Amino acid sequence: EVQLVESGGGLVQAGGSLRLSCAASGFTFDAYAIGWFRQAPGKEREGVSRITNSDRSTYYADSVKGRFTISSDNAKKTVYLQMNSLKPEDTAVYYCAAGIRVATIPRFGGYEYDYWGQGTQVTVSS
Repeated sequence: EVQLVESGGGLVQAGGSLRLSCAASGFTFDAYAIGWFRQAPGKEREGVSRITNSDRSTYYADSVKGRFTISSDNAKKTVYLQMNSLKPEDTAVYYCAAGIRVATIPRFGGYEYDYWGQGTQVTVSS
């Protein structure tokens, strides 16, 4: 059974930091790309960052470049999202997703994502 389990969300003041974790099981972790997405109330889901486990290449949305860092521990089958200098507009439910198929139409980070976690809430107060 494929599982993606996010953790690490919480309430933080603007300017603070959080580290999200995405623990994966049930698929060949090394072969997949893992993406972080977020959805704020009343807004569409948007891509935040992506790492390809095979070559550790990374991709970031412009809105988080320089503030967020994605990393992967293949031995632990876990992907992390270090979020620094958080802003109130970063408030959202954050999801991780896994995909192996390269997208043939524009998709965030260039992959189709087949598996999704349940999400973790991040709230940044001003």
